[in-house]
Amino acid sequence: MWKSYDELEVLKGVSFELKAKEVKVIFGPSGSGKSTLLRCINMLDPPDRGEVYLSGQNLMEPRINLNLIRAKIGMVFQHFNLFAHLKAIDNVSIALRRVKSLAKEEAREKAFKALERVKMTEWADHYPAQLSGGQQQRVGIARALAMEPELILFDEPTSALDPELIGEVLQVMLDIAKAGTTMVVVTHEMGFAGAVASEMIFLDGGLVIERGIPHNLLTSPKSERVKHFLKQIDILYGRHEELLKESSEENK
Repeated sequence: MWKSYDELEVLKGVSFELKAKEVKVIFGPSGSGKSTLLRCINMLDPPDRGEVYLSGQNLMEPRINLNLIRAKIGMVFQHFNLFAHLKAIDNVSIALRRVKSLAKEEAREKAFKALERVKMTEWADHYPAQLSGGQQQRVGIARALAMEPELILFDEPTSALDPELIGEVLQVMLDIAKAGTTMVVVTHEMGFAGAVASEMIFLDGGLVIERGIPHNLLTSPKSERVKHFLKQIDILYGRHEELLKESSEENK
């Protein structure tokens, strides 16, 4: 697919296939087109050229019901996007009522089961302001799961979290991936990617530079660009671990 904003060409013929229960991890530098790719997939921002298929249906067809299609594609955002005035249970159930037209009690029951999957049932009656960032993101994941979508897109779901909260969100994502959820994940968490991805795709400048199974791409990438990027991630995480160690020693 291709996507431009005015004179800026953001995606330049990006293409991949995703089978049911697979997990694709998209990674690359800022501005490479990762978030735009997700927005094109769920048709929030349709591509200028190309085709997007979901279960054999071309989403670019002019007469397609996009609201119906979007109900089949879950989205987990970087900044949670929860309704501040609604409790966790209501944040999860509101789409079930408005989009799927479920009765209030049925919607709440499905919402509670979704919160159970992300280990948030004891926080069901709390407002977003009463939750940590990690807890809010888990509610966001529950909101996507409750709709029983064919596909869930994750747009850097841990990048807005404090370091100590990242693990709880990644564990939830790991659990639902192992349960067979079809996922496309934009992330720089290489440990998570290596554990769950069926394929990793490195995007830079709107182009697919390299793709492959995690073991091959993480241990012996062919592209010098990918090698350099992975080295920078190793340095970043190494410095982060050193800072944590120094801070721990200072507090003794």
